[in-house]
Amino acid sequence: MKHVNVDRKLRRKMRVSRNIHGTSSTPRISIFRSSKFIYAQAIDDVNRVTLCSCSSKKVTPKEKMNKSKTARQVGVELAALLKEKKILKGLFDRGAYTYLGRVKQVAEGLREGGLQI
Repeated sequence: MKHVNVDRKLRRKMRVSRNIHGTSSTPRISIFRSSKFIYAQAIDDVNRVTLCSCSSKKVTPKEKMNKSKTARQVGVELAALLKEKKILKGLFDRGAYTYLGRVKQVAEGLREGGLQI
């Protein structure tokens, strides 16, 4: 049974990510979500390089935050890093995750930080 679920998740990821290809001016913003942390990275698929990344491990909150608020902060931090590199657009790649909860909060944080998705 476990192989069926892994295969299903992989097929969903491939279906979602199939048509998303980032460039240096509009990178693909890929999300990985674990049970404790969330990671986001901006990827240039043409040159096959990661432009910048941010995770909830690196974000230092001023007060205690729940995982959704931390995920939003990750989006804001990544948007700030991309704006330093003069990148104002990005393609959001949610992978196999649904656009709910922490994944949605990262996207809203990116928009809040001034990035156009």
